[in-house]
Amino acid sequence: MGVTERIWAALTSMIKLEDKVTRQSEAIKAQQTKIENLTERVIRLETALEIGLARARALPEAIPPAKRIPQKPPNKN
Repeated sequence: MGVTERIWAALTSMIKLEDKVTRQSEAIKAQQTKIENLTERVIRLETALEIGLARARALPEAIPPAKRIPQKPPNKN
């Protein structure tokens, strides 16, 4: 194998490696965007839950009985 062939093979390998790194970088960016979107959704859900719980504590009579979670009777041992 001549020097030119080895240089060509090395250059080809570097180009392939660069392509793989570029594709991996794009995939990571897409995943990061999805994670950030999911984080935003979780924050909104937590906020809605906190608001709902605060209202339930402040006005327990405002919640219809069908929507209330029944209390468990205490254990009698």
